[in-house]
Amino acid sequence: MAKKIRPDGKEKVTGRLKYLTDLAFSNMLYGKILRSPYPHARILSISTDKARQLPGVQAVITYKDVPGLNGFGIVTPDQPVLCKDIVRYVGDAVAAVAADSVETATRALELIHVQYAPLPVLDSPEKALEEGAPLLHPNGNVLHRAGFQKGDIESEFAKCAAIVEETYHVPRQLHAYMETEGGVIVPEKDGSLTVYVGTQHGFKDRFQLARILGMPEEHIRVVSSPMGGSFGGKDELNIQPYGAMLALSTGKPVKIHQTRQESIRSSIKRHPMKITMKTGIDQDGRLRAHQTTIVADTGAYATLGPAILDFAVEHTSGPYMIPAVDTKGISVFTNNGVSGEFRGFGGNQVTFALEGQIDRLAAAIGMDSVEMRRLNIRREHDLGPLGQQIAETNGALDVLQSAAAVYAEKKQSSQNQDRWKRTGTGMAITMHGGGLGFGRMDPAGGRLSLKEDGKIEISFGFEEAGQGILAVIETITTEQLGCAKEDISIMIGDTSLVPSSGSTTASRGTSMVWHSLQRLKKPFLQKLLTRAAWKTGTKEGQLSIGPGGIWENGECRLSFRELASEQAPIVISTQFDFPVSPDPIDSAHFLYTYSGVVAQVEVDLLTGRINVTELHQSLSAGPVVNEMGYLGQIEGGGVMALGYTLMEDVIMADGHYVTENLDSYLIPGIKDVPFNLQVKAIESLPAEDDYGPRGVGEIGTIAVAPAIANAIYDAVGLRVSQLPVKPETVLKSTEERGVLHGSQSSNSGGN
Repeated sequence: MAKKIRPDGKEKVTGRLKYLTDLAFSNMLYGKILRSPYPHARILSISTDKARQLPGVQAVITYKDVPGLNGFGIVTPDQPVLCKDIVRYVGDAVAAVAADSVETATRALELIHVQYAPLPVLDSPEKALEEGAPLLHPNGNVLHRAGFQKGDIESEFAKCAAIVEETYHVPRQLHAYMETEGGVIVPEKDGSLTVYVGTQHGFKDRFQLARILGMPEEHIRVVSSPMGGSFGGKDELNIQPYGAMLALSTGKPVKIHQTRQESIRSSIKRHPMKITMKTGIDQDGRLRAHQTTIVADTGAYATLGPAILDFAVEHTSGPYMIPAVDTKGISVFTNNGVSGEFRGFGGNQVTFALEGQIDRLAAAIGMDSVEMRRLNIRREHDLGPLGQQIAETNGALDVLQSAAAVYAEKKQSSQNQDRWKRTGTGMAITMHGGGLGFGRMDPAGGRLSLKEDGKIEISFGFEEAGQGILAVIETITTEQLGCAKEDISIMIGDTSLVPSSGSTTASRGTSMVWHSLQRLKKPFLQKLLTRAAWKTGTKEGQLSIGPGGIWENGECRLSFRELASEQAPIVISTQFDFPVSPDPIDSAHFLYTYSGVVAQVEVDLLTGRINVTELHQSLSAGPVVNEMGYLGQIEGGGVMALGYTLMEDVIMADGHYVTENLDSYLIPGIKDVPFNLQVKAIESLPAEDDYGPRGVGEIGTIAVAPAIANAIYDAVGLRVSQLPVKPETVLKSTEERGVLHGSQSSNSGGN
């Protein structure tokens, strides 16, 4: 686990790196988007005359100006680019302008007159599911239903010594990436278009834009790296259609960069969910039956709502073997902001509920929760949560044992030094499927080239969103080929220059780079050595690849530049699919990572404030490729989950955002980060495993919330069922039970 400097590290820390929103071009215009003031309304008329007459305004567009399909959506194009007759949420776009300055464009929006007739607002799934509720889409208000059943649920409940039924509520979370949505779209002289906008899937954006613009895909170039963060939030189109249409309309480059307020209003968020779980356990501590109902508020449009619900359904039983499972999920259209893809992809929500159930059940029969987990944990040869064959690993037990050791140590050492504070320790475990799952198109690929300048170019269609994919590519390429980092050049995030590698999402990047190199290295090295043998007159078997070039007997005989000179480039490409289960079970995953989390909290009895003092994560995800990148993903994910647990909630009322900017939306600051952050990598895999390192971009966020919740119970006896945990909730609970006055111990059962 060598520590290495990231290829883009120095440029980032010195501020020299140009992000896509930093770009500027001559004759560049500035775009702004007019969005609906109503969460649900009929459009009666749109008048743009006054805006068009404003000096400095170069273009105003409405639905009439969409040349192709007036709709987008990464799977289902149900969201209008520009609304014609109905708006379904306050982020819906109605018009867009391009002007000589941001100020002029902003003023032009004020001059566009839209007449609306407000319609009833469905601001909750419950309202949307009521009989007689207005239909938000032609097929109704249900976007998707999903479920999974195995065993005889009622028979198994009858065998239980204890049954716990609880309803959990989880919030709408903001991605809060540093760089809001934006970039520059440039019309080229040959009639093509170059789109410099951050996205997680340049090729998918190109496909969607081609439909909207009515032009061939090959006439659109998407440059998508680097970008200042995403976490799933830039997986979907955002400002690209508007900038593209304005650029084509004016013949000039158009820059759109959303303010934070504009971003909050229009961007996708993590799905709020209501999760009801009924779980039973026998007297020996074995889980017998697990019944779950999930209601997800998907907002006004689909985006990846169905896939997120499928993922949540798959992970409701987590890393436990339960004889009878009955899970039902429904994703509901409302007039709230659009919910979509977010780091963890539905796993965070159900894991919070599941791990809450586990600790409640252990307390119900007076059993140690660690032992109960060990008794029910998934073992190496067990099937996956949907009954599918999965890559065998003992990762679940490994992280449990690692976390259990830390948990025991922290429980023993925790003391309350202050009369007005209580310390608690909690634990949780989880598993997380990588890739898109069975039945989903999940292609990958890469390319190795020896260029004329002697550089070995490694090319992928991935994007650098701050997650460190460049460091992963550099490390894996140099290790697999045996060359030095100075010998390679990395090309990513430009549809005109790279092969399609699938999306930069679903914790798949590291794994796909590794799998690509396994396929590329042998034929590529063979071609290099064959050419080198011919140029040097040496037998091929005596040559090898090393730093700088071709080596023989400990010396570099031929540099890569010499090898490339006056010869055609050597190019090797590969295309393949992400590994999936051999069992044809829709959405089922094959490669899983596992995590065990221990959290220690300090609860202030006077203010109700919760301070997370320690956070320990044990991960089983195969070999570590880059130690600093690995730590960054897990520590950063842990802090993001801390915010989800204790402070973050994008509040909506009557379909309007109450949370409009970061001044009313708290995210963790440096003072909120636990001083003691520990990450333990469990790298072991079965000897026959040939799937290599798994991605860790999401796993660090998933089990943190239930670990903190269980620590809160250990500290003050409050069973958490709703996130974020607010100080007033803590104060009400402790006051009702007399904790502050010492009339009751902090908790009433084993944790």
